[in-house]
Amino acid sequence: MSQASLNPKLFDPEVEQIPTRFGYGDGLVLLGEKNPNVVVLTGDLAESTRVHTFGQKFPERFIECGIAEQNMMGIATGLALSGKIPFVSSYAVFVPGRCWDQLRVSVCYTRANVKVAGAHAGISVGQDGATHQGLEDIATVRCLPNIVVVVPCDSIETKKVTLAAAEHVGPFYFRFAREKTPVITTEETPFKVGRAEVFREGTDVTIVACGPLVYQSLVAANELQKEGVSAKVINNHTIKPIDKLTLASAAKETGAVVTVEEHQITGGLGGAVAEVLAESYPVPMEFIGMPDTFGESGQPNELLDKYGMSVGKIKEAVKTVLKKKRK
Repeated sequence: MSQASLNPKLFDPEVEQIPTRFGYGDGLVLLGEKNPNVVVLTGDLAESTRVHTFGQKFPERFIECGIAEQNMMGIATGLALSGKIPFVSSYAVFVPGRCWDQLRVSVCYTRANVKVAGAHAGISVGQDGATHQGLEDIATVRCLPNIVVVVPCDSIETKKVTLAAAEHVGPFYFRFAREKTPVITTEETPFKVGRAEVFREGTDVTIVACGPLVYQSLVAANELQKEGVSAKVINNHTIKPIDKLTLASAAKETGAVVTVEEHQITGGLGGAVAEVLAESYPVPMEFIGMPDTFGESGQPNELLDKYGMSVGKIKEAVKTVLKKKRK
């Protein structure tokens, strides 16, 4: 994909920044206008998850479940099995965190057409601290049969994912962040569930990223180019089903891979990519993500740097994997 299809002001210091969760709210309103079967549920987090606008426009299709996430998932399952398209909206630490059993048995086992939106995912939740920083959800959800798992990179892609979720028949999980993050894509940027997108070509190393950290990966690749390192950057928004062909092809072309995610390294994007390459084309790898620890309160950028998910840390990982590649 040509970088021309990305935001032309991507590397501008004043690049537009919008919370990815805003794309969820915008997408739901569009769905509500065209599909009367779309129903939205939330657990006392309407404004924070940006579903309040849908509730104001379509109150007869909006259900405030209160702080009862297990019940909310059960209600959503009943709605889905009755022909509706329910979107369950909460923080990722609560959904799927508090209702994993209901997601497993009621939704995935029955292949119920439930869409689950996990907000406030990642360390960049910031001051809310460890209890509200969803860093395990990709791992706990992608192991479940019958469910799609997607991590959009910006607000525009989050809107596209929301629309795509309604078209997909079956369980669907996607996560997004709280803070403002750079708008990487445009309305014209290609997006399809299950297909990774090459956002930047390169020949020395492949950086596979998801979520808002795709931006940091692109910045790191841009800086590495000035140091003589050519880095391919892949936006691997769909964790499941993962795009095996694109990942294997990139590994063959560059011979080294770094994965970047705002999630525990264990069981997340990095693990998924390693599983693919282990059976298709093993290459040296480095993993950027949360290093097997809980987070803490702090400013988002400070936390990303402390826990090794900043631009500088991505560059260090690239240089480390290149040394492995040369041995």
